[in-house]
Amino acid sequence: MNVVDSCGWLEYFGNGANAGFFAPVLEATESLLVPSLCVFEVCKRVALQRGEAAAHRAAEFMAQGEIIPLGADTALTAALYSAKHQLPMADSLILIAAREHQATLWTQDADLKGHEGVKYRARPA
Repeated sequence: MNVVDSCGWLEYFGNGANAGFFAPVLEATESLLVPSLCVFEVCKRVALQRGEAAAHRAAEFMAQGEIIPLGADTALTAALYSAKHQLPMADSLILIAAREHQATLWTQDADLKGHEGVKYRARPA
């Protein structure tokens, strides 16, 4: 199973330099888990940049994977992990959601580099 961080979705939707890194994972929807927080982050950014219709299209595409809710247990585990490793809230929540589902987290977010269960590709300079 796989989870793609919000930055990976945005890279894919924007056809960025690392889109090819994320494409095989995002297009293999049978093994794709999508934290609800990613839906929020991605759709907000898409709405701001391209409008509501584009945000709805993004949400529909994301829903081809299995949407996973972020409940209180996940929030607590993520908060403790965040405090211990000094990670931002969203990064911690998405990483812990992936771990709880025995999924690999794909990202280009440098904050997540080196954490267990993460496949990282640096953003191009």
